[in-house]
Amino acid sequence: MQSLCLYAVALAIAATLLVSVDAKLKEGDCEVCIKFTQKFYDGLTSDERSTPATIEAKFREVCAKAKKRENRFCYYVGGTEDAATGILGEISKPLSFGKPVEKICEGLKKKDAQICDLRYEKQIDLKTVDLKKLRVRDLKKILNDWDEDCRGCAEKSDFIARIEQLKSKHTEL
Repeated sequence: MQSLCLYAVALAIAATLLVSVDAKLKEGDCEVCIKFTQKFYDGLTSDERSTPATIEAKFREVCAKAKKRENRFCYYVGGTEDAATGILGEISKPLSFGKPVEKICEGLKKKDAQICDLRYEKQIDLKTVDLKKLRVRDLKKILNDWDEDCRGCAEKSDFIARIEQLKSKHTEL
């Protein structure tokens, strides 16, 4: 009986260690959370940084203008009008007493792992990239980012030709 109790205690300790190790951020984790929150915090005045309520109000203002991944991050933490959750307190309170952004995002990861799954899209340098080596999905993304279409494009070569045709219009030389 005593060995069973010791086994249960050892198992509980091991489980706790595994959870705490998993909560640590790895390289590239929480990219959007860290960059967006740091940029937000750097934009606050010292008076605005002092109270969680003010921080939350300013965070909602910034989130109203956020696009793409940053908007998705705001949605996850409750900074948008349509957000289903509200964990802004997990950001505002620690920010008000100067907790590092990385540690805040670590805590958010424990609450909702998908927050740390958000990544910024990689930008393609059209001056140096070989379009023939890109996937069709990436070629379509380039055209979409330019708000251009490729009607009648069926082959990869059609997308490449369309990008080459529009390249001078959308890139700086």
